[in-house]
Parts: sequence; structure tokens; C-alpha cells
Amino acid sequence: MVTITLMGQLQTADGERDFACPLPEPMTVRQLIQRQGQALRPVLQLLREKKVLVTVNKRIASEDTKVQDGDAIKLVAHDGMGGTGLAPSF
Repeated sequence: MVTITLMGQLQTADGERDFACPLPEPMTVRQLIQRQGQALRPVLQLLREKKVLVTVNKRIASEDTKVQDGDAIKLVAHDGMGGTGLAPSF
């Protein structure tokens, strides 16, 4: 099991910020987010646009970082100018 936490103004349309995700095998952050389906689909677009900072276990990471059971992933939106670049929810 890994945890994904959406930080700052990132949240789902339902206001969710924390996800516990089963992890059958090591995979990248991007693959893990894709497996979560519709709830995190907007995060994938933000990753492609390089508008999300990724940490894994409190270390700066990327969407290509491999994660494994027990890891903690945090995602923070940014616009490269010090702001979030986002509305309160997506």
C-alpha cells in the first residue's frame, strides 16, 4: 500500500486529498496515478504540463520515479511563478 496526498489547492472534485493505493508491484508515480482512474485524471494533465511537484518519502522526485510498498507520495501544484496556477479544485 502507498499513500498519495494532494497538497495546496490540489483536490478532487469531491474534495478528497488522501488516497491509499494498493501496489501489486513497483511502478512509476505516473503509472500509479493512472491506475487511480477518473479521480486523479486531472493530475496527469498537470504532470504533463510540469505543473506538479512530486515528492516520494519527503525527497524531491518526478513522475518517472519508481515507488514501492510503503512509500508516501505528495503532489503539490505550481505554476513556475510561485503561485499554484489552479482554482481551489479541479
